[in-house]
Amino acid sequence: MHTALYIFSSILIIISFIPLIRNDYWTFRIFEYPRLQKLVLTALSLALLLIFSNKTLTFYIYVTLLSGTILYLLKQIIPFTPLGKKQILRVKQEIPDQTISIMISNVFEDNTNYKGCIAEIKKTDADLVLLLETSHEWMEQLKEATDTYPYRVEKPIDNTYGMLLYSKLELKESEVKFLVEDDIPSIHTKVILRNGQVIQLYAVHPTPPVPGENPRSTERDKELLLIADKALASKIPVIVCGDLNDVAWSYTTELFLKTSQLLDPRRGRFFLNTFHAHHFFMRFPLDHIFCSTDFKLKKMKRLNNFDSDHFPILTVLQYEKSADAEQEDNTLDLDQEDRELAEEKKEKC
Repeated sequence: MHTALYIFSSILIIISFIPLIRNDYWTFRIFEYPRLQKLVLTALSLALLLIFSNKTLTFYIYVTLLSGTILYLLKQIIPFTPLGKKQILRVKQEIPDQTISIMISNVFEDNTNYKGCIAEIKKTDADLVLLLETSHEWMEQLKEATDTYPYRVEKPIDNTYGMLLYSKLELKESEVKFLVEDDIPSIHTKVILRNGQVIQLYAVHPTPPVPGENPRSTERDKELLLIADKALASKIPVIVCGDLNDVAWSYTTELFLKTSQLLDPRRGRFFLNTFHAHHFFMRFPLDHIFCSTDFKLKKMKRLNNFDSDHFPILTVLQYEKSADAEQEDNTLDLDQEDRELAEEKKEKC
């Protein structure tokens, strides 16, 4: 019993700190995902040691190590709870012609519950609908729901990386780009709000660092940082959204936020886990929306699942020119080490 507990504790300690090794291979990156799960298991392991173990030197060493691990994991998790600082302030006065509602859904290409997806789109009635993992078949099956959206950017691909963007708001200068990999698209478009304000939207879905798809996070990290540069250089308000295949608390997502100077509505509020929809204990926040400092948050919530492995999410933002001054100090600071790391990642591939 004691030996098993010490082995289990050792594994938890190792997988908690292994992401500090900034190696791009999946064996290092994948352990960034289950941070809350590691916290729960580490706390359980500590409790079991305190109850059942003999008070030897080994016991005290492991109690110290497990306690340190818990504090480290709490430090990573607290920013995504109500105890953390909110990056995006909540809307105080609604201005309907300056709001934009965005539904994001990774539909899971092999999923055939088209009617469920259509029902969710109709019920949500968002201004923009971004659908990921959309094949040609998915595009055909969704015509019933998307015919009411006059503006669209469609790039169906039968490789689990197709993208469909539908909008009730006018789209301009829409492009599909392949920034890093020839078969992994991103959508770049300007969106005209009802009051005439132009915003820049980037929709992304880079590959995850997992065996069978991509053993490295190199391509994912590079695409996100290239988008971050575009966001930083933009002279108009920016929204970046999609399935980033990265958790909100990873160092690469944090580097993206530092480089882009965008804000994350999850910070100071909740995890809003979106994947895996069918395994309650193994859920992570993989689907994201980030925005520039001139937006405030009206609503962000998880929607009903329709047999995908991801939950859809709905985010409603409101453009407020004055919000920039209120929230400019909420961006994450980019230091010289961060700049060097970002440049190193962008030079890879």
